[in-house]
Amino acid sequence: MAPSKDRQRKLARAKFDRQSARRAVRERRRRRILAGVGTGLAVLLIAVGGAWIGGAFDSDEKTTTEAADICLWSPLTKDDNPDKTDVGTPPTKDLPETGTETLTIATNQGDPITASLDVASAPCGAASLSYLAGKKFYDGTDCHEILDIGAVHCGDPSGTNNGGPLYSFYDENTPVQPEPAASASAPAKAPVLYPKGTVTLIGNPAASNGSQFLIFFKDYAPTTDASYSIVGKVTGGLDTLAKIGKITTVTDDAGDKVKPKEKITIKTLTVGADAASTAAPSASVQS
Repeated sequence: MAPSKDRQRKLARAKFDRQSARRAVRERRRRRILAGVGTGLAVLLIAVGGAWIGGAFDSDEKTTTEAADICLWSPLTKDDNPDKTDVGTPPTKDLPETGTETLTIATNQGDPITASLDVASAPCGAASLSYLAGKKFYDGTDCHEILDIGAVHCGDPSGTNNGGPLYSFYDENTPVQPEPAASASAPAKAPVLYPKGTVTLIGNPAASNGSQFLIFFKDYAPTTDASYSIVGKVTGGLDTLAKIGKITTVTDDAGDKVKPKEKITIKTLTVGADAASTAAPSASVQS
């Protein structure tokens, strides 16, 4: 029996050794897998960390620079401004800030009046005129006043001095009244701040501009601070402007002698590229 037991012990030992060897192989394989996974995770974490530091996960709001507002339009309410018209508001961003644009006003008084809008000095005034012109806001309206300062007053469809769009905006490009010379023995003559042909905005109240504007048909030298934003200068149609300046005025409903005795009607008012096609016929008339 002894040899048989020895043999059984040897067989059992061999079986145990084989099982131990297989377990050792499996354990080495498991360790290699875990080591590979660990290394991969480490590489992945390093890559993700580098990308995070580099801003790869930043949102578009952080990486994209938003365009700044160029003009701000103050909304008005219809209840408080019954004479105003809701035509929306111009855009606040991506507006021209350099160069000039052409303003063309065709009236019933003769050849069109053209003016160069100073976009660089009055970007918001030019943008508002362009926007309203695109809405045909001025077409078919009357210039309702001729003022004793030598300007025709237009751009109020209601003719009340209260009309305009349901927004307002601040003054731009107002001329500065120079300080009088200290050595002057007599009061200095007021300088001309609004030469003939100047186009300005006029707000009611002051510094609250909308659609209303003035075109000066003679020089104006205010003795107090200037309050009209200059937006441009007449470049054509001066004969028409001079004719308008000679129209007799009568007393209006408020008791002021500013109402033109004959109508001054704006047939069309255009700005920019549209103005070129409108101005072309008048060029042939003048030639």
